[in-house]
Amino acid sequence: MNAQRVPVNRVKVAYGDSPSNFGHIYHAAGTGADERRMRPIVLIHGGYWSAEFSLTIQSAIARQYAELGALVWSIEYRRVGEPGGGWPGTGRDAVAAIKALDDLVPEALDPLVAGRVDWSQVAVVGHSAGGQLAVWSTAQLRARTRNTTISTVVAQSAALNLEAAARSGSESVLALVGRPYEEAPHLYREASPWAQEPFDAHVVAIHAADDTTIPPIVSRRYVDRMTERGQSAELVEVPDEGHSAFCDPRSRANRETARVLGI
Repeated sequence: MNAQRVPVNRVKVAYGDSPSNFGHIYHAAGTGADERRMRPIVLIHGGYWSAEFSLTIQSAIARQYAELGALVWSIEYRRVGEPGGGWPGTGRDAVAAIKALDDLVPEALDPLVAGRVDWSQVAVVGHSAGGQLAVWSTAQLRARTRNTTISTVVAQSAALNLEAAARSGSESVLALVGRPYEEAPHLYREASPWAQEPFDAHVVAIHAADDTTIPPIVSRRYVDRMTERGQSAELVEVPDEGHSAFCDPRSRANRETARVLGI
C-alpha cells in the first residue's frame, strides 16, 4: 500500500430523515477522465454503537482509501443515546445506507466518476461494532441491492457473536438491544452475525492479535462456524496490534485491510 497525498473530494449525502442518516463520499479529485475502475467501499465506524463516537473516527482511513483509488461511502447511523438509536433502528440505518448506493450516492457524483465505479464489486468494511453492522446488514440484503453486488465484507476485530457477548456481561451490547438477555434472547440472536444465514459474498475477519476489547477467539469461532455452514470466509490475524489499530492509517491492520480490498 503506497498512498500518495492527492486532493480528495468529500460530499455529504443524506439517506434518511434523522440528523444521523447521512454519509460522506470520498474520491480522489480530478478522476473523471481517469479510465481505471474504482472499487466502492462502504465504511462503517465502530464505537460501541454509542453516540459518543461518530464517523469522524474513520475519516483518515476514508481519505486514505480514496487516495488509493477507491470510492468510499463512510456512513453515520443512529446510535445508542439518540432518538431511534439502538436495536433495530441502528441496524435498519446500516441497511438503508448501503441501499443508497443504488441512487443517492451515484446521483451525488459527477457522471464521469460514477461511470468508473464498479458497482458489482462493492466491499463493506466495519470495525468493532461497525463490523457487526457490516456483516448483519449484508446478510439482510443477501449481498445485493437493486443495482449493486456486495462481493466482500471485511469485519475488523468485530462483534460477531452478540449472544455470547451478552451472556458474558457486555454493557455495550445490552445498551444496544435495550433489554436483558434473559428477557429477550431472540433479539440478541436476530442482531448477531453468528446467527445469520450464509450469503454470496466473501467475509474476511481481520483481527488484531493483541485485542483485549474483543478477543481474537470471537473471529476464529465465527469463521469456523460459518464456513461449516457454507459461508465463504477466512481469518487474518494481525500480530502485535490492538483493537484501535484499524483507525490508524499507518497500522499493519489497516495495510492488511487494504490488501484484502485490492487497493
